[in-house]
Amino acid sequence: MDIQRLLKEAQKMQSSLQKVEKELEDSQYEGKSGPVTVVINGNHNVVSVDIDEEILSADNKEMLQDMIMLAINDANKKASDERENKMSSLTAGVKMPGVF
Repeated sequence: MDIQRLLKEAQKMQSSLQKVEKELEDSQYEGKSGPVTVVINGNHNVVSVDIDEEILSADNKEMLQDMIMLAINDANKKASDERENKMSSLTAGVKMPGVF
């Protein structure tokens, strides 16, 4: 087993992971539920919420709250799915004898 080669591969993977992590943090994901649109960043923080003015009334407060929650969950799922896809593609096929 060549320790130097193994260390070099590990450093290369770490560098790639850091690059992808930065890209993911800088990404934005849009979630929708009817007339509600929510945008989050790669850290799952809400960046913006847009609500179509046509549905704004005291009569539909509960429905609006549900739509906001669904839109946030939709955006979070998109962010999580992209993170999982990018990270798994980085580690696919990587063989580190004695480590995994």
